[in-house]
Amino acid sequence: MPSVTSAGPAPAPGPSAAVTAADRVYRHVKQGVLERRYEGGVLLTEGELAGAVGVSRTPVREALLRLETEGLLKLYPKKGALVLPVSAQEIADVLETRLLVEEFTVRRAVPAPPGLLERLAGLLGEQRRHAAEGDLAAMTAADRAFHAEIVRHAGNQILCRLYDQLRDRQLRMGVALLHAHPDRLERTLAEHAGILDALRAGDAEAAAAAVRGHIGRVDSLVRGPGR
Repeated sequence: MPSVTSAGPAPAPGPSAAVTAADRVYRHVKQGVLERRYEGGVLLTEGELAGAVGVSRTPVREALLRLETEGLLKLYPKKGALVLPVSAQEIADVLETRLLVEEFTVRRAVPAPPGLLERLAGLLGEQRRHAAEGDLAAMTAADRAFHAEIVRHAGNQILCRLYDQLRDRQLRMGVALLHAHPDRLERTLAEHAGILDALRAGDAEAAAAAVRGHIGRVDSLVRGPGR
């Protein structure tokens, strides 16, 4: 169910911004979990991760502890780190929170300023490009960014922070959904286009209905109809 265009080479990081070995491991493992290269139920060992990233085991331990606090892994001493599957309750909680936040904020987006409409159209174009390339992780990231742009536009910083807390779960669930239901790609693009069309028309009720239908269809797919 989030692409960044570079404006040029990034400046060399200062000492405080230097990427540590633990940071490298953290990013490697987190990316693998979110993109489902490390699926739920897989046991990761310190040795294999140290070898994959090219570091010693000490920064691996530091990174795994950080990921455990984020709820992605469960550490087992002397065994490794278990990638936690996404639970049915977690899915229900995420979708319920998304519906509450997104339906409210899409109403607040009307009348939508030209800048917002332009950004959403650009993100929809990114989704179409990634879908055509078969890049499900990038497609999911652009999908998530589309919704987050509407949430940010509402200007409620508390809601923005709440929505940001869902980011990793949304990305992980989104990639899993597209893998399980490849036909969902075109349906997602059509539903996002419907949300954008309603915003362009200045129709708050139609925009809210489009968001409800979009999230409701995601709910039916990931949890199963009738649940």
